[in-house]
Order: sequence, then C-alpha cells, then structure tokens
Amino acid sequence: MNVIQQLEKEQQKAKVPALRAGDTVKVHAKVVEGTRERIQVFEGIVIRVTGGGLRQNFTVRRVTHGVGVERTFLVHSPRIDRIDVLRHGDVRQGRLYYLRGKVGKGARIRERRGAWAAVAEEAEGEVPEATEGTEQGQEK
Repeated sequence: MNVIQQLEKEQQKAKVPALRAGDTVKVHAKVVEGTRERIQVFEGIVIRVTGGGLRQNFTVRRVTHGVGVERTFLVHSPRIDRIDVLRHGDVRQGRLYYLRGKVGKGARIRERRGAWAAVAEEAEGEVPEATEGTEQGQEK
C-alpha cells in the first residue's frame, strides 16, 4: 500500500450506507453560518452515484414549492454528519436525469421490496427484526 492509499484509507468514514440511484435519503449536512455551526437536513431522491473510494459522491434531488433543487455531496466529507436511507427505489438506470422533466405522480419511483431490499439492509448493517406471531402455524 502506497502513501496515497494509506492517507485515503485514514480519511474514509467507517460506516457508510450502500447508496444506489432511486434511493430516498436524508442527508444531515453541517452548515457554517458565521461563527455558528448547525446541521441542515436535505431529503430527496438519489439521481446518481459516481466515483469510488474517497472520491465517491452522490447527487440528491428534491422538489420544494414547485422548484427542483439538486445538491451533490461527497460521501466521506467531514461536512456530512450522517446519511439515512429511507426507501430503496426500484429503477433500471444508473442516472435518473429523466426525473427533471417529470412532475407530481409521474416523478414517483417504485419501492424495491423482497429479497433485494433485505440484501441491501444487510449490506448497511441493519438486519430486519422478526415480528412476533409470524412463524408457521401461528395466527395473528
């Protein structure tokens, strides 16, 4: 391992969720206003994920008051407090630029469910809990 790879490894965050295009996320970003620092939440749909390693970034799009807003975040940036994945989207493309031309119900994305969602949650380190009474032979 050379010096550059070692420096990059030190700067990477230990726990980062697996992001894909179509996921709905909440990004808690640190914002500096003068001498004060606060956390601002940006919630939207991931329209692209690019790069790899320390240079990995993702773009999040949301529509607020009829105006589309897109922000690009570096995954391993110290300005990001945490990333919460709310939903996993079921899309067939890696870049969702077509959402820029969609409005309302046309801009919705189906949720990825079943085996794929369980695999994604395990990759994030969150194992879905079994609920009581769902075993075979038991009724609710």
